[in-house]
Amino acid sequence: MNLQMQRIHSACEILKLNTLAVEWSAMADRAASKGTTLSDFLEQLLNLELDARKQRTRETLLKFAGLPAIKSFEDYDFRFATGAPKKQLQELTSLAFIERAENIVLLGPSGVGKSHLALSYAYQAIQKGIKVRFISAADLMLQLATAKKQERLDSYIKRSVLGPKLLVIDEIGYLPFGREEATLFFNVIAKRYEQGSIIVTSNLPFSQWSTAFADDQTLTAALLDRLLHHAHIVQISGNSYRLKGKKAAGIVPVISEQSGE
Repeated sequence: MNLQMQRIHSACEILKLNTLAVEWSAMADRAASKGTTLSDFLEQLLNLELDARKQRTRETLLKFAGLPAIKSFEDYDFRFATGAPKKQLQELTSLAFIERAENIVLLGPSGVGKSHLALSYAYQAIQKGIKVRFISAADLMLQLATAKKQERLDSYIKRSVLGPKLLVIDEIGYLPFGREEATLFFNVIAKRYEQGSIIVTSNLPFSQWSTAFADDQTLTAALLDRLLHHAHIVQISGNSYRLKGKKAAGIVPVISEQSGE
């Protein structure tokens, strides 16, 4: 490396142009061989740096989001999930609901792909540079209760509840909450009301949500009022995708949708 290259490399590091520091020399050689104009060469350099920064941003957002798995909308099996409203779900992939601070409520029995869909919207948002947080309802309650006990509830809510532009809460209703937990959950919904989007999944119809929130019908009604005011409600029917092979083989009995499984 000659002195000029060293100076360029040093300048790139000072300006935090990390990708250019590594790639500019090879790009300069290619540009010279093709007779590229200086303005085109400069534009190519800047686009390379911008693309690298966007990628680093996506990686940071993905780490913060806490997705348990990467799922894509294209991989959702509509051929099996015939009870899924494809047109409605497809329209939501535009992510316009996030810009409008609207919510999505995915309802249906276990195994019909509610979490898959929620994860796919979350991952798509991350790819567009949107800050996302994915958490199960049970883990959210545990973290809220711990933060309150440690007297850092306000900071937790600011970072993990209000910080993300999209908050995904998975599996509401699988475990019932006590009264204090139900109140904490209500505060999450209330604080994000008209401020940021929420996606929730649940195997319970709305008429049974109070059973998950300490049988407090007043609190549940207030919670649903805020959650559903600007919401897309997606009702998915069908059998469990996870058990389809076993059912076909007669290993497990086929359970009707009415049972809530």
